Amino acid sequence: MSPRPARKPQHTYHHGDLRDALVRAALQDVERGGPEAVNISALAKKLGVSQPAPYRHFADRDALLVAVTAEAFRQFNVLLRDEIEKPSERSKLSRLAQTALAFGLRRHGVYRLMFASRTMACAPEGSELHNAARETYDLLLDAMEAPQIGLVRERHALHIWAALHGVVMLAEQGLLTGKAALITREQLVDDIVEQTRMSLKLAIEAAGGEGARRD
Repeated sequence: MSPRPARKPQHTYHHGDLRDALVRAALQDVERGGPEAVNISALAKKLGVSQPAPYRHFADRDALLVAVTAEAFRQFNVLLRDEIEKPSERSKLSRLAQTALAFGLRRHGVYRLMFASRTMACAPEGSELHNAARETYDLLLDAMEAPQIGLVRERHALHIWAALHGVVMLAEQGLLTGKAALITREQLVDDIVEQTRMSLKLAIEAAGGEGARRD
């Protein structure tokens, strides 16, 4: 009786696109265990390819993480864009902030790769990752729903992003429950949004007044 052919591992790729398969599989590992969980040898075994095969597409683990982070930003951007473009009585900024909060709490391993690792900081200008992250920032600027006057809008965008990041990271570490102030994380984010919108409105009015006086 002839021996049965060896069975392929369950998660082998089928379409010859090993690069995309590696990115998808690595993103799943990040989802479960954060950036530290990504191991090229383990991915090769999972996908049923030789150990050297991944290195035809990625020079090393860092290069793979760059591609994974870019894909994470693209997925994040789809969620943000869908949320701020649909009709709603709530402000775009509130919807974007709540979507980002939910993403950060639900997919914290991926969030850490995007916003709490050196991968993004080392991305060169014009790279795939840099462009995907820049799109996130552009969506935030759009959600501010404010005219561009100097760098007023940009500075307020950074204020709210820093505050939102703090909420996500503190909540994930169990250091922010809101019980002491009888407030949920979602309500806290909405408070931050409203304070930012009010501050931005006043700053724009002040900038307009300064411009009128100079004229």
